[in-house]
Amino acid sequence: MEEAIEDEWMIRPCETYKEEYSDCRSIRSRFQQYFVFGHTIDCSQWKRDADNCYKWTENRDLRAAKNLINSEKERRLERLRAHYNNNVWEKRQSPPADWNKPLPDYLQKEYEYTYLNVKSKEMRGEVAPQADLPALSCTII
Repeated sequence: MEEAIEDEWMIRPCETYKEEYSDCRSIRSRFQQYFVFGHTIDCSQWKRDADNCYKWTENRDLRAAKNLINSEKERRLERLRAHYNNNVWEKRQSPPADWNKPLPDYLQKEYEYTYLNVKSKEMRGEVAPQADLPALSCTII
């Protein structure tokens, strides 16, 4: 019987790690990295993650799975670091009291004949279904 791993849901398909590694090392990405950071970044973590993922999926290597999950947690923490360190805005505990108040009249008027509103009314049965307009296309020669 297999041991259940906590946070196994965080493991992405192995092909994703392989693609991320490949993309990170591409010429286009290297130019982007140099432009944004002033230097190229280290892509080896994506390679380690891909290797660990294959070890996990093919051999059920628990150590590889745990390393991969730790890497995903660190990646997530790094992505959210600015959010957690934000001390400028006060975080809400609940939505504003009037979060669902009606739109102003001028916005309701604009919304009345939008595709989204018409389809919404059709789905609720308020108006008869209308044939969709054929997709217009433009060819530039």
